[in-house]
Amino acid sequence: QLQVVESGGGLVQSGGSLRLSCVVSGDTLTHYAIGWFRQAPGKEREGVSCISRSRDISHYADSVKGRFTISSDDAKSTAYLQMNSLKPNDAGQYYCAAGGYYYCSELLWTDGLHYWGKGTLVTVSS
Repeated sequence: QLQVVESGGGLVQSGGSLRLSCVVSGDTLTHYAIGWFRQAPGKEREGVSCISRSRDISHYADSVKGRFTISSDDAKSTAYLQMNSLKPNDAGQYYCAAGGYYYCSELLWTDGLHYWGKGTLVTVSS
């Protein structure tokens, strides 16, 4: 069973940066595509970014394009979400998910993402 654990959330001022980490254990990270999602209080979960298993395709939500970057260090079994120029609207619980047959597309859907972490909280003060 694949285990997914996020970290790196915290409180940051508007305009600041955070880097979220997603550590995967129980299998090799190269076997999985990765997705990042977030959910703000009272709102539905939304896709933030994904990266394909081959690592040559990535997509971002329009709201984070140019500010967030997804990456992975497969040797460390860790995926990252670098978040720059954070805005109050970026606040929420951020989740990392992995899927062996997940198709990373601009739609940022969740179908195929079978392994989810418990999330890490991002708070952005204005």
